[in-house]
Parts: sequence; C-alpha cells; structure tokens
Amino acid sequence: MTQTNAQKPAPADTKVTPMMAQFIEIKTANPDSLLFYRMGDFYELFFEDAEVASRALGITLTKRGKHKGEDIPMCGVPVHAADDYLQKLIALGHRVSVCEQTEDPAEAKKRGSKSVVRRDVVRLVTPGTLTEERLLDAGTNNYLMALTRLKGGSLAGDAVYGLAWIDMSTGSFQVSETDHQRLAADLAQVSPKELILADNLLQEQELRQQAELSGGALSPVPRAFFDSSTAADRLAHYFGVKTLDGFGTFSRAELSAAAGILSYIEKTQLGERPPLDPPVREAGAGRMLIDPATRANLELARTLSGEKQGSLLSTIDRTVTGGGSRLLASRLAGPLVNVDAIQRRHDAVAFFLENEIMREGLRQTLKGAPDMARALSRIALNRGGPRDILSIAQGLAAARAVLDQTGATPSEIPAEIAAARASLDQAPHDLGAELVAAIKEEPPLLKRDGNFIATGYNADLDELRALRDESRKVIAKLQADYSEELGLRSLKIKHNNVLGWFIEAPTAQTEKLTADPSRFIHRQTMAGAMRFTTTELADLESKIASAGERSLAIELEIFDRLSQAIIDAGDAIKSAAQGLSILDVSGALAKLAQDENYSRPQVDDSRAFDIKGARHPVVELALKKAGGESFVANDANLGPEADEDIGHIWLITGPNMAGKSTFLRQNALIAVLAQMGSFVPAISAQIGVVDRLFSRVGAADDLARGRSTFMVEMVETAAILNQAGDRSLVILDEIGRGTATFDGLSIAWATIEHLHEVNKSRALFATHYHELTALSGKLERLSNATVSVKEWNGEVIFLHEIVPGAADRSYGIQVAKLAGLPATVVERSKQVLSQLEEQDRNAPSQNLIDELPLFATLAPPPSAAAASQEADPIHEALGGFDPDDMTPREALEALYKLKGLQVSEG
Repeated sequence: MTQTNAQKPAPADTKVTPMMAQFIEIKTANPDSLLFYRMGDFYELFFEDAEVASRALGITLTKRGKHKGEDIPMCGVPVHAADDYLQKLIALGHRVSVCEQTEDPAEAKKRGSKSVVRRDVVRLVTPGTLTEERLLDAGTNNYLMALTRLKGGSLAGDAVYGLAWIDMSTGSFQVSETDHQRLAADLAQVSPKELILADNLLQEQELRQQAELSGGALSPVPRAFFDSSTAADRLAHYFGVKTLDGFGTFSRAELSAAAGILSYIEKTQLGERPPLDPPVREAGAGRMLIDPATRANLELARTLSGEKQGSLLSTIDRTVTGGGSRLLASRLAGPLVNVDAIQRRHDAVAFFLENEIMREGLRQTLKGAPDMARALSRIALNRGGPRDILSIAQGLAAARAVLDQTGATPSEIPAEIAAARASLDQAPHDLGAELVAAIKEEPPLLKRDGNFIATGYNADLDELRALRDESRKVIAKLQADYSEELGLRSLKIKHNNVLGWFIEAPTAQTEKLTADPSRFIHRQTMAGAMRFTTTELADLESKIASAGERSLAIELEIFDRLSQAIIDAGDAIKSAAQGLSILDVSGALAKLAQDENYSRPQVDDSRAFDIKGARHPVVELALKKAGGESFVANDANLGPEADEDIGHIWLITGPNMAGKSTFLRQNALIAVLAQMGSFVPAISAQIGVVDRLFSRVGAADDLARGRSTFMVEMVETAAILNQAGDRSLVILDEIGRGTATFDGLSIAWATIEHLHEVNKSRALFATHYHELTALSGKLERLSNATVSVKEWNGEVIFLHEIVPGAADRSYGIQVAKLAGLPATVVERSKQVLSQLEEQDRNAPSQNLIDELPLFATLAPPPSAAAASQEADPIHEALGGFDPDDMTPREALEALYKLKGLQVSEG
C-alpha cells in the first residue's frame, strides 16, 4: 500500500489557531493515512497530506496560516463529492482517515466562546475495507486478505502459511493453509485489493515479491495481530460463541490469519463490526493451481495491458446481476478438480440450455434484482440508507418471483439449481413484503433527508405530513391576505435558516407595515427590502417546524426498526442472495453456450485431453464482432494411448503469424472453462482433470526486479519444470528464443526431455527450433505437429490448420514483409538467408560452426570404415562418450575436448 509519509507536526503551540492545533493533535494520532478534516461543507487536508492529495487528485494546492514561520499547505474537496475523490486515492493505494464534526457550532459555543467544534476520526478507509456502492465495482469482489507464517503445520515443509480473506461488502469469510510452493498461486487466485501481513514478514524480499504479485496494496501490521495463542478466543468472541467447533476444524495457521484480519477490521472500523459469515475452510487442493504468470499469460481476468475488455472473463460474462458477475469471476479464478462438483455445475448449465423459455424469464427477473449482499453489509455497518432497504425489498421480491419461475418444469431439477431454490424458499418473504409496503419507490440517498416512508404505512406519519403540507398552503393564503390587505402585490413570505419564515417587501413600499409595529414586527433591513414577522406567522411557523421534526423522527425510528429486522434476518438474506447469484451464473453460461455454440465437456479422472474442433473463445468472438473471417477450429489429443497411463507432448512448428500461440492458449482456456463448470468452444472435449495449469507464452521483462526478458522466461520455465506433474497441463511457446541459438536450442531440448521423462505432463510445445522435431524418434510420447501454409505466387497464405508433421521453414522474412519492413531490408534478408542455407548444405557435417543453422539436418551416423580405423587419442576419447546419455551442454564440452586433442596432435 502507498504509505502516507506525512510529516508529524509538532504538538500545538501558541502560534497556531485552535482549529489548527486540533488538526495537529488528530493527525499525530493518525500518521499513516491522509486525514480528511471536516470543515463545514469541505474536507480539508493540510501539510504534507495536502501536497500528496493535490498531486494525486489534480486539485489546487493553496495555503492557510503559518506553522513555525512557514506557510501551511492546504487543499480540500467538497463533502458532496468526497466519494469520487476517495475512490481515486484508494485506487492509488492510499489510506484515508475521515475526521467528522461530532457536534454543531451551537453546542461548541455552549462550552465557551473560544471552543472549537469537536472532531474525531470516525473511519479509516483502505482498499480492502470499502462498502459504499459508489466506491465498489459491482462485478468484482473487494477482498481484504491476511497472510501469516508459522513454523511447522499440516503441510510438508519447514514453514506453513495461513491465509484469511473477507469481502466486507458481502460478509464472505474464508481461510486456508498453504506452503511456499503454492503461495503465489493461492494469492493470485484470490486477487485481494489489500493484503495485510506482519511488518517483519514484509521486510523479507522474496516474500514481499510474492505478496506484490497478488496485485493488492500491502499493509504492514504489528505481529501481535497474528498471535496464534489467542487466535481461537478472539474469533469466538467476535462471533459471540464459546467454541469454534460448530464452524469446523481449523489449523493453527488458519486461526492466526483469521484473527489477524479481525484485528485489522476492528482497527479500521473503529469498533463497528461488519456482519461476517463464520469462516469457511477453503481446500486449496480442491482447485486447479494456476500461478500468477500463467494467469497473466492467459489473460483470464485482465489483458496484459491491465484492461478487463478482451479478457476471457469479459468474453464469457453474460450475467445480469452484480452478485452473479462476482461469482462467475470467482469460479474462473479457481476451477475445480473434483469431478462430481464439476458435473453438478455442467448439469445446471445443461438444464437452462434445454429450458430456454424458463431461462430467459429468469434472466429478465434477475435484471431488476439489486445487490442484496452489499446492501445488507452497509445496513449492518450503520452506513445504509433508504435505498439499501429498498434493495433488500426488491431483492426478496425477485427471490419470490424466481422461485415461482423455476418451479414448474417437466424435467428433473439438477442438484445445483435445487439447492439454490431451497435458499430462496427460506428467504424472509414476509419481511420483504413489509419492506415493499414501507419504502417509497424512489427514496432519497440519505435517511436524514426524510420523505422515504411510503404514504399509508404509518398513520401518525401521514397525519404530520398532512399538517406540514397543509401549513404551507396556509402560508401561501396568508401571503395573499397580507398582500390584499396592504395593497402590496410585491409582498412575499419567505424562509431561510436564520430568520425562519418572514414577510419581505421593498423598502420604498413598507410605510403601511412600519405604521403598525405592534402587529408587523421588524426583523431585518436589507439594501432594497425590509423583513417583518407577525404573531400569526410565528405561530404557523412553530406548527410547521414541529410537524417536520416530528415526521422525520418517526421516519428515522421506522428506518432503525426495519434495519434491525433486516440484520436479524441477515443469514437468510445472504443465502437468498447467493442462490440468485448461482442461478444467474448457470443461466448466463447456458446463454453463452447457446449464443456461441459451446458444447458440454466430459471431465473425468483419466489423463485424457482430447478436444475436437477447438476454438479460442476470445479470438473467435473478436472475429465475429469484426464481421471478418471465421475462426479455424483445430483438434488436440494429448491423452495416453490404449496401453499407456501418461499423457503426450505435441511439438508444434510452423510459420510466424500462423496461429501457434493461439492454438496453445485455446486449449489451456478450454481446460479452465471445463473445470470452472462452463461448456466449451469445441465440437467435443474429453478432459482428465488438470490439477495444475502452466503457461509460458509471450515475452516481457521485469526491469523493476532486475530481470531481462530472457531471465523472466527462464524463471517461469524453471517453475514449471520444478512443479508440474502427470496431471498438469503445460503450454510452452518458443522456449530459449531470448539468447544465442546454441544456448536456446540446448535449453529447449533439455526442457522437452525433462517434461517427457520427469514431469510426464500433458504439454503443447511450440518452437522455431526445427531441429527439435528429430526428438520424436527418441521420445515415444512426443509427436510432431505443424501449422499448414500455402505459397502462391511468392506470397504466403496462412491456413491456421494444425496437422501432423514438422515444418522446415518459419517464413520469417515473409512476415517481416507483411509488417512493412523496407523493401531493401527484405531483399537483403533473402540474400543472407540463401547464403546461410547454402553454407549449411555444403558444410561437412563433422565441422563445427559458430552458430547452429536455422534448419540444420541431423549428422549422419559414423561409417563402418571410420569405426575400424586404428585407434588414436581422439578415437579413444570418442569411445568414452555415449551421445544418447548426454545433455546438449555435455555434448558441447565433449566437442571442445576433442578439438583440444586435435590441436595437441597437430
């Protein structure tokens, strides 16, 4: 998190005003956040806070007074627009302390003429503790996460990590335990907006780097927050229970993380307790493991440029509610590995695909369903307003309607949908009916504005409103009577907050009013007018004021009662909201399958990976929207043969721009879609559960961490080779391209061998090292495939079809020509390539060359005559080499040894 290194002003001295002395005192108590200091209709910032905020928000920096002889920097934002400015600051990683006036000026005056209005920090706003609708993205969970580390644990290794994460806007609360190897992937799956961890852990460079990969703002907290010896008691106290046994069994690391996150909530919410669900243990092993690099490469939730548009999530999202959109994103982030659970989701999608009329009626109803979960959280935190109560009312009405819509069906209702309907059936529908009757259809945002309770709901309120409204009519009549009596058409009865109701007339026409001072009592003289009151007007004003105050008091009393009823029914409301989200996602995925011609995948516990007619979901939709060419579908079969139990590797060669990278990515995306519970863009798909997905596609550096493009590529490849197993799916694109040809070819060669012999993973490996295709004769589970092209009149036509076999050219010069390289460069490239190829064909196979040619042929085996030659040192050395057991690096070293023997003999 961006820490606000605000200067800590010295204690108040005689050179500052009382107001500034108060600011300094409050700021000193809140040094690590920007202080929004309420002054009337503005939040003001001073000192370094003002400088930071003015730069971040692009607002004018001014000055106000002096401190220790220097001008005090100042800037401010209007209260009515504060949320917009808060959103910008939070997005930049700042923390903001909101300091409000806790009394009005009149109360301050009662304490003394020089008393400053009391102010206090009422809330600490951080990226992970937002609940306001205007500060949140409706389709994205706003997770706050805690990370802790303990020695030992239920997992293998010297240390175990505890994770806890909540969404304060919905109340969800989850915990898990992980190890060092899985940590980065688990953090990336949750993708928190804010990650808290003990300050000592944040000092460890490697752990800090892993934490930064989560994408959330980092917030260090005291180690005491994670005290595991008191963690269980703190959790029990928060939830008002004597024991946590009813919530399940948790490890020490999980309890430590959970207690840490509750401590942070209590600190930032200043005693307010959000209505959290009891913690649920998230089994990390129940999800497909996807590391941060793979998530980025595959652009699951965001593109490489950080945009949502163009990601897989934006492509498949057909949900119509905020809760449904969040659930879809959560499922995409953590695909399942349990076959039964995956099939239950597929059953729900198939049900809505078959029942289109029901589905479309359901979706139409859901479009009008507000976000009950977030409205409930705001109400429980005392941040709710009349519109939040209306959201609960409309949400419960939608739950009732959906329950009716999904009840009548000739086919059996799948378990997933039946469970969602059960949660809707248990919703507090009587409360929903009362809320609908109580709240107006278009209530104000704030309860203090009043006029949000519907007419007819409360008889006393209706009576007071009638008095208030009729009194205004009486004032209008009184104005007409005075005007007629005095013959002053310009006479008006007006109102302001200082004088209340008063009579106003132009100064030149007030003779008749001043002639009767006992009746028309003078109140104020203006530049061109005079103001008066009468006993009659004062009495009427008293009645009006009383009616308005009493009616607002009744409305606030009703609001509090309804809010408490909503909080009391919170669990059932949350459950209903979750049920609506599940139905929304199932219906949306069915809509997607129908619109884009997706099919139901067969997911099982085998090692199969047989996709027929596969398409890339994002590229296909982009082509469709552009109205251009249709997507060319391709097959992929990485599953074992009949007598095998281990998957295969495809080595894919072919031209640039022909579609190799697209082919790699589409198969990985299909695995993710299938296991998240979606249908897939293919004619058919049989997929043995993928437990880990690895992707090394694309090129990017990481200069901030001192890593070149090649270093990033090697680090990601190392992670794959060290972690992938026989249930993993690996896609690798052009490994070794970022260095010299010998080095790159050697690394690619060894990588393929390791995947085949050690990892035994299902894999797609694209390369321009055509020499590697010869490995198919050595590695029995390696097959060659290529992207077909045609040449026509010197031009290259890309067919985008994956076919068995190996390519002998990469057509790089043709692609360079299409890219617009100058004609002279293209022609010179052709000449150089021709010379290199000719040199390669004519060079003796036993000679060493400085760089391995792009399309080298395999050296022929030694002849029988050579084998029978008289022994010499070189032949003796050759007798000690076994090429089949040598790595490329060892082979190079052997060649240098032979070269040395040759020189010594010469």
